[in-house]
Amino acid sequence: MPHHISPDLKPTVVSKMNPPTDLTATTSTTTTATTTSAERLPVLLNTVFTAETSQASLDAAYALTDEVTQHAGFQALEDYRVMEQIKQAATDKKSGMRRESAMILLGALYERLPPRLPFTEAIFVRSGDSIALALDALADKGPVVRESAQYALDTLLGTMKPEALVVGLLPVLTGYLGQKSVKWQGAIGALELIRKMADKAKVGQESNEAEKDKEVLREAMGKRLAALIPAVENGMHDLKAEVSRQSVKTMTSLTTLLSNDDVAPRIPLLIETMRNPSSATLQKAIHALSQTTFVAVVTSPVLALLTPLLERSLNTPTTPQEVLRQTVIVVENLTKLVHDPIEARTFLPKLRPGVNGVQERASLPDVRELAQSAIGVIDKAMGAEPKNGTSSSEAFSRATPDEIRRVLEGSWKTAGSPLDRPEYKSVLSLLKPYMCDMASEAVNLREHSRIRNCIEPYLQSLSNDRETASAIAKSVQRHYVDEDHRRFGAPMKEETDEVEIVNTDFSLAYGGMLLLSHTNIRLLKGHRYGLCGRNGAGKSTLMRSIAEGKLEGFPSKDELKTCFVEHNQGEDADLTILEFIAKDPELATTGKERISEVLSEVGFTAGPDGRQQQKVGSLSGGWKMKLALARAMLLGADVLLLDEPTNHLDVSNIKWLQDYLKSHTEITSLIVSHDSSFLDEVCTDIYHYEGKKLVCYQGNLAAFVKKKPEAKSYYILSASNAQFKFPPPGILTGVKSMTRSIVRMTNVTYTYPGASKPSLFNVTCALSLSSRTAIIGGNGAGKSTLVKLLTAEVIPQEGRVEKHPNLRIGYIKQHALEHVEMHMEKTPNQYLQWRYANGDDREVLMKQTRVLTPEDQAQMDKFVDLGDGKGGRRLENLMGRQKYKKSFQYEVKWVGMLPKHNSQVSRETLLELGFDKRVQEFDDHEASREGLGFRELAPKVISKHFEDLGLDPDIANHNEISGLSGGQKVKVVLAGAMWNNPHLLVLDEPTNFLDRDSLGGLAVAIRDFKGGVVMISHNDEFVGALCPEQWHVADGRLTHKGHLAVSMDRFEDGRGGSSGAGSSAVSSATASAAVSAVNSGAEDGEMAFRSKKKKKLTRNQLKERDVRRKLRHLEWLNSPKGTPHPLDSDDDG
Repeated sequence: MPHHISPDLKPTVVSKMNPPTDLTATTSTTTTATTTSAERLPVLLNTVFTAETSQASLDAAYALTDEVTQHAGFQALEDYRVMEQIKQAATDKKSGMRRESAMILLGALYERLPPRLPFTEAIFVRSGDSIALALDALADKGPVVRESAQYALDTLLGTMKPEALVVGLLPVLTGYLGQKSVKWQGAIGALELIRKMADKAKVGQESNEAEKDKEVLREAMGKRLAALIPAVENGMHDLKAEVSRQSVKTMTSLTTLLSNDDVAPRIPLLIETMRNPSSATLQKAIHALSQTTFVAVVTSPVLALLTPLLERSLNTPTTPQEVLRQTVIVVENLTKLVHDPIEARTFLPKLRPGVNGVQERASLPDVRELAQSAIGVIDKAMGAEPKNGTSSSEAFSRATPDEIRRVLEGSWKTAGSPLDRPEYKSVLSLLKPYMCDMASEAVNLREHSRIRNCIEPYLQSLSNDRETASAIAKSVQRHYVDEDHRRFGAPMKEETDEVEIVNTDFSLAYGGMLLLSHTNIRLLKGHRYGLCGRNGAGKSTLMRSIAEGKLEGFPSKDELKTCFVEHNQGEDADLTILEFIAKDPELATTGKERISEVLSEVGFTAGPDGRQQQKVGSLSGGWKMKLALARAMLLGADVLLLDEPTNHLDVSNIKWLQDYLKSHTEITSLIVSHDSSFLDEVCTDIYHYEGKKLVCYQGNLAAFVKKKPEAKSYYILSASNAQFKFPPPGILTGVKSMTRSIVRMTNVTYTYPGASKPSLFNVTCALSLSSRTAIIGGNGAGKSTLVKLLTAEVIPQEGRVEKHPNLRIGYIKQHALEHVEMHMEKTPNQYLQWRYANGDDREVLMKQTRVLTPEDQAQMDKFVDLGDGKGGRRLENLMGRQKYKKSFQYEVKWVGMLPKHNSQVSRETLLELGFDKRVQEFDDHEASREGLGFRELAPKVISKHFEDLGLDPDIANHNEISGLSGGQKVKVVLAGAMWNNPHLLVLDEPTNFLDRDSLGGLAVAIRDFKGGVVMISHNDEFVGALCPEQWHVADGRLTHKGHLAVSMDRFEDGRGGSSGAGSSAVSSATASAAVSAVNSGAEDGEMAFRSKKKKKLTRNQLKERDVRRKLRHLEWLNSPKGTPHPLDSDDDG
């Protein structure tokens, strides 16, 4: 029942167990108090149980607790057998009033005694009888009794600190649930209390102290999930529906303790598997886990949830071989991410026998091999040695309550505690283990500041000797702080002569996501901080919040000049560079002479013909970044916020930026970059995102990786943390060789409108299905222009670009976000549906080479005479296409004529008549149709496609593109480019915005891709690992540098990129001129290919062909959903 709030009275504790030290001075006072208590306590106790109203009983209960805390002392509860009387009244079946009074008094004791006499907390929870009474009372037929019992339990839950909840209340609740003769209402009450504890641990945005308590509770409960989950899972199978429903709610709350983004999407399915433990649900759960890319570190909460399911799958004799294969893969992937051998030794021994059984008894050889590999990973995880030189047992060992008790008793003896008397013995027998259990939680969580609070209040409330209690608690705390420094190293002392410019605590959220919770950022003048974390962690959001003055506690721009350096000048593309900078309102007082001087410093030459007079829109990505840096220099920034500063910069400009940052020691920099060599060269400190906190590590990236070995992905290309799966490109008609040219440029020259000289001059090159080509050159050299010509983004003024008619190209622009900038209000799923809604790629139709000009429209209005005696006709549309000799012929629909009058016209004739864009449009449609195959443009299929390319399906389905990070947007663009199964992937600066894990996944996917790849990148690591062939562009000319050896050691698995003979060819203009092509149009020519003549088959050959086709169809039926149907062709037969 609800309790009114009585006025707080300061506890002046005078316990019978601890008489005042100055007896002569206090004899009369003590005697009076004792006499009063002796008279009042029996009366108050009697009133509690005999009062006619609930309020009178409640008032008497509060008065009794005040009497105990202020005068009589807790010993009075034993002297007057208060707890025994509560038990007798609570079990009195004849009197509902006495049962209610018992719960009222219990609630008053829980509410008043622990806050005033903390040691009573140990007595209440360690005896456990009173809590069990309250839980049993929840089954009482009287609603007032149930209400009072619930209040008592909720009050106790609210007064206990996190450590006390975990070591005190939680064991009582699990023990209660483990009893056989528990009333179902009591079981629901216990489950509800566990649920409330889990909900109490959820991350929020309260005070720092409250969030720290939540973190401790979350960590401590998480380590006990191995015992909690079976207890709650048993309730799911209870015959009482109410217990089953409450168990599901409690299990759902417990899973919030996992803090693992990889497993979070699978939690509803895992809970359903526990609730309905059939083989079908288990196999479904295992399949879902096998499709999960595990990235986050796996801790004991995750292992506690997944181990029982994996163990069941491994040990069930009827588990299918495919499910066993998936289970073994999940075990291996999980084990690789277990970094604590203690946790590994707790859970993995339960899985090892099952994996060993699969290795011995599995019928399929590949399953046995996978099991053998998993056993090796498990053994390595359980016996792993840390990298800091200490032994595994020492670095990862846990402090036990017995160890803490020995330290406590040693400190006790040294301090000479007054508690070494017989009257304290019974209380201390409960209190000492209780304090040691709580302190062990703080020690193992390395929260040493909390050790003192686990000891001092309890001893002080028992002895009234503040100094001695404080000395004992401090001694224990100091012992474990020193021990922690010995095992893990003492924290580095801060330099006293450093100038601190920022030191603030803050939380950061974006939309409905909490990115950082009550963390600290401290910046020192002249330091250069690297900000590291996965895509979507909130790095750019943090920097933008600082730049916009929205970060809590960060100095304003009036106090600290902050500049966010970004290269986004698209809205002022028509201004000259000098005008663009002078237009900035923050530089209104800066003269043009000063602006011109600074621009010259960063490479923008002055004068009428200098670069300062060029349009902003004509700048390459690298020059735009330098322009943004020039603006920051003019602003005189104290803090530079650099978001991917090396994007689009060539090697020389990256070196310039490094020198600039290192030479300006008065500027503090906060840098987000995925260029490991840049961070190594520039950074003095690293801020790392860890569990919604920022953790600072002194030194550059290499020093950080030494301290955090799991961050080694900054130096290797690995798909272990982020996997990309590119779809197979499919068959390209007439191309039987991987080295056959599929795209060719011949003597191409291109000049941008308004430019005085060509960007590219007399360029000749070719690409094939096996191409792995890197285009290298300085900023503004013409690399992106070359790619735009290859992909028909622009049309050359001289020369020709030819491609196979059915060639599908996946193209990602230099500024990749341009692909989606018009679709920011859409979700990624909706964007892909829009792009391919009509079966064609709409972005292809928007290219310059596809848009009909007025001249093209005029050509469509002209009458065409084919010389077939039917006179002149106007072309309406192309309706179909079929092979004709070595080329194609098209079915032409004429304006105003019925379909029966359609004509078959050869490709060459249509091109000669000027209908090249219509021909190319139809070729694009046929290529897209062929590529999409049986792909269904349905949300579920699209979600799986996004998942294959590293984007979480929930984000793809529900988050607008405007709310995604730069790396996530690049994944959306990549998914759009790969949807129609392209033969050739063209990437312009693909490494921009991707984090290291995604970069590794992309590198492995490119290496294993079956089509051709051509890329522009200044990332030597990326290019050196993938591209054996390089095209160098300088001064508008292209030079082929020959075949280079790829760096296989840059991949984690040691497999390098394409190392065979290069398939791309850069030939001389003379040699290329001799190559004949079917079409000599500017871009729309196709590569010559030889069609295969059909032979008449014998009856046996026809039967064999049908068998092969059926086998291919069966194989397709067993393939993942979305796989294109194989063509009914015998080319591979």
